[in-house]
Amino acid sequence: MERLRHHLLETGYTIDGVRARLGGMAASALAREELVPALRATADGDPLATLIRLWWLGAPVPAGSVPAEVLDSGLVAVEGDEVRATVHLQPWETGGYLISDRKVRPGDPALRADHVVGAGGASANLAQLVTRRPVRRALDLGTGCGVQVLHLAGRAEQLVATDVNPRAVELARLSWELSGVSGVEARVGSMFEPVEDELFDLIVSNPPFVISPGPGLTYREVGGDGFCRDLVRRTPRHLAPGGQAHFLANWLHVEGEDWHDRVGGWLRETGCDGWVVQRDVQDPAEYVELWLRDAAQQGTEAYAERYDRWLAWFNEYKVEGIGFGWITMRNSGAFDPVVRVEHLEHQVSLPVGDYVDDVLDAVAAAHRAGDLDAARLRTAEGLLDERIGLPGAEDPIRIVLRQTQGLRRSRDVGTVEAALAGVCDGELALGPLLNVIAELVGDGEIPNADAVRPLIAEGYFLL
Repeated sequence: MERLRHHLLETGYTIDGVRARLGGMAASALAREELVPALRATADGDPLATLIRLWWLGAPVPAGSVPAEVLDSGLVAVEGDEVRATVHLQPWETGGYLISDRKVRPGDPALRADHVVGAGGASANLAQLVTRRPVRRALDLGTGCGVQVLHLAGRAEQLVATDVNPRAVELARLSWELSGVSGVEARVGSMFEPVEDELFDLIVSNPPFVISPGPGLTYREVGGDGFCRDLVRRTPRHLAPGGQAHFLANWLHVEGEDWHDRVGGWLRETGCDGWVVQRDVQDPAEYVELWLRDAAQQGTEAYAERYDRWLAWFNEYKVEGIGFGWITMRNSGAFDPVVRVEHLEHQVSLPVGDYVDDVLDAVAAAHRAGDLDAARLRTAEGLLDERIGLPGAEDPIRIVLRQTQGLRRSRDVGTVEAALAGVCDGELALGPLLNVIAELVGDGEIPNADAVRPLIAEGYFLL
């Protein structure tokens, strides 16, 4: 693996090297599962083109163009005058490499039940979400090809990775070895079984969250959204004091039921502070089509039957939509844990992990702060005051406070809140400030300090 890693780096088989060689058109075509532009871009047969064809595109290459470092890796098979990859080997944004099963495209044989999927958008999204603070012990639950370990390697003193699929653990070990990551303790088992009675400062998981009529591909689906629910409910017993957990999840939108209550209910009995963010919602048909495409089943004989059965199952349970998002938990040790559930569809600053601790702190502070009259608030950095009104009018029709950093929230506010944002610098208590602002505004009514609590929870003001 060390010899292979040096060859990959010397050849330029890196994220930047592959992107530069393929170009924008070929990269966009690959996102649509079209190989022809990428094959044209790598037709020269030079060393980098050979590696891209072999491991990125899954195409055969002439045996004479393959160096010994690749032939001796155990990751390719020689078939006459050609060499084929037996795995998918992709460079990753950390500078490391990931080994998984070959990507299945339309027309390929069906996926094996223990298929190990490569890293993609979901893997990158989870890595963006995880806190950046250093920790002593970290757990990657459901490691797959080992991608999250590459992100955690520099932040955790001890790393444990688990997966129910023995083949995933086998390929993940190769990924870590090829990436120069050592000291990871890998275990095989379901959910938290391999780490029973152990505590961690950080738990991350990209679980099998796909919601389907029944167990299917090990890496992505185990039935309904009950797996994500059980994952959330079982996590607290493995979180050290102050420890955090970050998960990706899907959840059902059921007729007559508020999804906030459904997902929020998963967390309310855990004793942990929680933050749930829904980033997208799909209708049942969109959802089924997405995951049938993911398994390269379009155009197969089973496609229509599987599509119909999936929709019938959703209809039986009165499913109106499926939410995509993330769940963050913190073992705060508080007697009054707080759970915030919200939908954020706008673009946020990345990585969220740079400020996720501040988000959790703000939600907890707003919830647990006592009498706010004595609180000394500061206006968050980068806050804009936007006013919309008729030309020449003395008063605006609408005032919006807009964040330019972090979650980039925006909120319609009144004259008092807008004035408060202009004067809060941490020097004066909130109660007296509100009294002065009320006199200046001239409406005769002194605002209640508790009305500012939601603005603290959402990061407009800092305690």
